[in-house]
Amino acid sequence: MTPKTLRDEILQLSPPERLQLLEEIWDSLAATPEQVPMPEWHKTKLDRRLDIPAPGPGLSWEEARKRLQSRKPK
Repeated sequence: MTPKTLRDEILQLSPPERLQLLEEIWDSLAATPEQVPMPEWHKTKLDRRLDIPAPGPGLSWEEARKRLQSRKPK
């Protein structure tokens, strides 16, 4: 099966079926992260961020959620 044929078959699925397929594909990639190629610029950026950690403690989920909700336009 060619990639185009496969794509056409996938596009015939309903949106919930495509979402389920996407979740299954994502889970399969997450199970073997060492096999997922990462561009060199990603590695460089991650290394830079690890070298310069954010100041102070991080936010709890509750604090982060409140902060994000306060930004929503009303």
